Amino acid sequence: MRRLFTITFLLLFIPFAEVFSQNAFEGGEWFKFRIHYGLFNASYATLEVDEAHLNDRPVYHVKGRGKSTGLLSLFFKVDDDYQTYIDRQTGKPYKFIRKINEGGYTKDLEIDFDHQANQAHVHNKKTDKRQTYSVPNNVHDMLSAFYYIRNQINGRDLKPGDEMKLKMFIDDENTDFKLVFLGREVIKTKFGKVATLKFRPYVLAGRVFKEKESLTIWVSDDKNKIPVKIEADLAVGSLDADLEAYKGLKHQFSIIMN
Repeated sequence: MRRLFTITFLLLFIPFAEVFSQNAFEGGEWFKFRIHYGLFNASYATLEVDEAHLNDRPVYHVKGRGKSTGLLSLFFKVDDDYQTYIDRQTGKPYKFIRKINEGGYTKDLEIDFDHQANQAHVHNKKTDKRQTYSVPNNVHDMLSAFYYIRNQINGRDLKPGDEMKLKMFIDDENTDFKLVFLGREVIKTKFGKVATLKFRPYVLAGRVFKEKESLTIWVSDDKNKIPVKIEADLAVGSLDADLEAYKGLKHQFSIIMN
């Protein structure tokens, strides 16, 4: 269950260029998602962006929060806090914070990225242990990856089967993240019908997912590239996440009126 919430957060928070090209977001943006696990309204997750400075560098400070609700919180409490500080021009992360409590399983990590030296400096605050890891060029954390990808998606040029790849560093290891474009689809949301781009993130089969093709994500086919829906077939049960509320979008949200 705890891995389920981590992976869901990762997906909410998914040829790349060196600089932001489409400016899909700006400071003041805020999303709220409702996450369902089977019959449970399992949790809510929020993402917000503020303009800030880190060591005199202009950055976007992105904050992601997730909490369990309702009956699920009675036997599996979730309280997750994710933060990243990303360069406003390149989208590269400078600092990543992950502080989670998922059913008693806790992590409290702070990661500083040195892109010139290709290193990630990890401070485990639970154990007060510090370690340094080698990372590849243009590496991203769990949140910065999502915002970077949003700025690089060009819906006009996408064809079914096109792949998008990204290098990521999660906790203490490097990993590859890949999205495959499945096609275009108009879906129903609480806001009305929305034209979307449909992607499949490739994941490891086994403990959490039935197979590596168990996840599907829909993002709005407009300049915002908002994640509006996620579906996952799990080893036990299924999960859905839907956009519940939003504000501060840089561009008009394209909704097809009935």
